[in-house]
Amino acid sequence: MTDDAELDTPMPRLKVTCTSVDCEKNLHCFLKKRGMPEELHGTCRACNADLINWERVHRRDATDQKFVFAALKNEMIRHYMWHIDLDSDALRKAQAKGKEKLYNSVSTRLRSSIGKAQGAFDGRQTPMQGNAIYYAQHATATCCRKCLNYWHDIPTDRALTLAELAYCEQLVIGYLEDRLPDLDPQPRAQQPNKKRSSRRR
Repeated sequence: MTDDAELDTPMPRLKVTCTSVDCEKNLHCFLKKRGMPEELHGTCRACNADLINWERVHRRDATDQKFVFAALKNEMIRHYMWHIDLDSDALRKAQAKGKEKLYNSVSTRLRSSIGKAQGAFDGRQTPMQGNAIYYAQHATATCCRKCLNYWHDIPTDRALTLAELAYCEQLVIGYLEDRLPDLDPQPRAQQPNKKRSSRRR
């Protein structure tokens, strides 16, 4: 697996998609490519690197979160979302909610975005920025039913169970705890927008 210490610097904003790879930097994509032989399922679709202990990841063991996060960071889209700076809107919204309210909103977001069976718009229901939870979903492969299927072995053709939703929520909150360790528990008062508050003379 990737040595996270080597790549632990903020990443510039790139056009990264679920199938992006940079195999020379050990950043892969494990989504099965159409026509890929079954024996290569779970390897990088570009270079066939076989890095993930899928049996262990698929156990969905909340006590094994550190291992799961390390595995996820081998995939370029996940690594990118773990290391890019959160945008100003996402940070502002997180501070305005505070840790308690932000964490409490995770379950609602997951139910609305991935709680139901895979639909026609699957893969487009989670924006790439604007909310810390969106970053968390992409980083933890809880962004769409397709990613949930290959990373967490959850079928796409039915609604999530309460246990599956709880596991996804634990992953998202684990990301938020890692990325926003200093977030105040309670909402922080927002500074008024100077342009809006200034009076015409």
